[in-house]
Amino acid sequence: MRRIVGRILTERGFETSEAADGQEAVAVLESMDDLPAVACIDWNMPVMDGLELVTAIRARPEWRDITLMMVTTESEQDRIVRALAAGAHEYLIKPFTPDALVEKLDLLGLVPTPGGVA
Repeated sequence: MRRIVGRILTERGFETSEAADGQEAVAVLESMDDLPAVACIDWNMPVMDGLELVTAIRARPEWRDITLMMVTTESEQDRIVRALAAGAHEYLIKPFTPDALVEKLDLLGLVPTPGGVA
């Protein structure tokens, strides 16, 4: 799924990075000179799940400008509410079409530009 989301974003002009779990995502963010405009986060990840990752990102003032979008199979209303309350900006339920992902990015005001970072 990471590759599919990455391909959709790359085709729309975003530069992408991947992480297998939330803990790795934190390490990737810590290693970056330029933070991403958006992070697509799955709820179901080993080591540190998506909700824990959203909370960890929101706890760091230097990362508060990153737009967070949950992209997950979890469709229960309480999970959506918890993710948004923790600091996610949007929630996209799998399966989805590439157009649905792009629509969410448009809704968030993220216009990919060549050389941009996602």
